[in-house]
Amino acid sequence: MLCGCEHSIPASLKIEGDVGADPLWCANCGYNIDIADLPLSNNLVAALSSWNMTYGEWIDWNTDKLKEDGIQLEKQFNRAGEALTEKVRREIGHIYGITFVPSTSARLYSETS
Repeated sequence: MLCGCEHSIPASLKIEGDVGADPLWCANCGYNIDIADLPLSNNLVAALSSWNMTYGEWIDWNTDKLKEDGIQLEKQFNRAGEALTEKVRREIGHIYGITFVPSTSARLYSETS
């Protein structure tokens, strides 16, 4: 697993949802890490991937506006992400420092509405 850090190997990872990318990132340089490169169980990989596919469900992409229940949807997404982060810590926390970065995009969309 490579990243843009000095030794090309991340020392710590962050879990952060995004559109079109795996939810794992080098916490130092910001490179997106291929989820298949980590020693995670198949069930956890599937759960992380499924969770990440729900990123942005609080946004109406056709109008580029926050959905009516968008704040609540984002909170649910973040709670699920925190729970998955704990599972990642249990599986590989002895190898990497693991942090969770909650989504704050609903706030940005609500400010522009």
